[in-house]
Amino acid sequence: MRRVVITGMGVCAPNGIGLNDFSEALRQGKSGVRFQPKLKELQFGCQIAANPLLKEGVKEKYFTPLQLRGLNASGLVYGVIAGVDAWNDAGLSKSPAGTPDWDSGILFGTGILGVDKFREAIYKVDEHNVRRLGSTAVMQTMASGISAYLGGILGCGNQVTTNSSACSTGTESVLMAYDRIISGNAERMLVGSCSDSGPYVWGGFDAMRILPRKYNNNPSEASRPMSETASGFVPGSGAGALVMESLESALHRNAKIYAEVLGGHVNSGGQRGGGTMTAPNNEAVQQCIIKGMKNADIESHEIDAINGHLTATSKDAAEISNWSEALDLKEVNFPYINSFKSMVGHCLAAAGSIECVGVVLQLANNQIFGNVNCEDIHPDITSQIASTKIPLKTFSFKADIIAKASFGFGDVNACVFFKRYID
Repeated sequence: MRRVVITGMGVCAPNGIGLNDFSEALRQGKSGVRFQPKLKELQFGCQIAANPLLKEGVKEKYFTPLQLRGLNASGLVYGVIAGVDAWNDAGLSKSPAGTPDWDSGILFGTGILGVDKFREAIYKVDEHNVRRLGSTAVMQTMASGISAYLGGILGCGNQVTTNSSACSTGTESVLMAYDRIISGNAERMLVGSCSDSGPYVWGGFDAMRILPRKYNNNPSEASRPMSETASGFVPGSGAGALVMESLESALHRNAKIYAEVLGGHVNSGGQRGGGTMTAPNNEAVQQCIIKGMKNADIESHEIDAINGHLTATSKDAAEISNWSEALDLKEVNFPYINSFKSMVGHCLAAAGSIECVGVVLQLANNQIFGNVNCEDIHPDITSQIASTKIPLKTFSFKADIIAKASFGFGDVNACVFFKRYID
């Protein structure tokens, strides 16, 4: 079996765009959750959200003038920024005109893409102005638009596709690409996921009343994973991207290596045994972790840290219980655990990939990033694991193996294991 490593990363997150800014934001516990005047205007109960803040002129660095004409799909923009940055970070170049790179592919996921463009299309069609809609409307609103854009920009000739599995999309994309590389069907895969910003994406969650409504005046305190005062997840958006590559290919071109991907597992609870469209089947979650460890050929005591799904809902304590049962580790023997959602909110389809980038940065920087807004750890959690395993501040720690899991709407699960690269 071939080994798979990570040689490049890019991120467009609510609290930092680019690896340096994002890493520093996670280290400092900087929040990307902000008050959104538009949500107040639309009378949302939750008027806060987390979205990347793009500086003037940034889009022009990634898109041609033709592509920018009528561009109105925030998730696609985030994805292209993160994807191109990851490709450049890996030291790879765009394939020359007329010659696709047959060994490189793209697996970039999304949940909902181009919602604002789709709304624009509806109004123009209803107003009989379809001719003014523009020639890029289809590319901006089709789910595979993000992988298609990246495939064209970079000239990838291997598989170019899009996956979509709600909140587990980004983590699932890593495992799908891992399988493709170890099978010998690709040498390199650009993986990741993205999610749109805006009220037309976040409105449904506000209607479900699962977003916090008490923090409109202090947004940075709203996202509270594992906290006793957690009152719902903060909606977010953005994109994360990783270049995954066979070890042989990486060594051949003398690429820097951030970490190794050991493997993992994807499954579903089938919305049985307590699992629903919005709640996980606990047995399925535990099976995903257990089978993931088997696939990665590791034992639970080898896991130094976990980056959980942990969304700041009533299910956080259940997730901790599932980890504890699956690993058969409790109290002080439990690994360190954190949730980046305390700083970036729940970035929906982009969550897994943004958080995977953060996990690999922990390995690369010899750090475990702290949990923000978690001073009052829920007693149902501290009854299972020691509070010292939930660090409130970033600290130096040389982890060898870190687990990353995502559990999504529809009772779908993904768990991947990253390892410090050893030559």
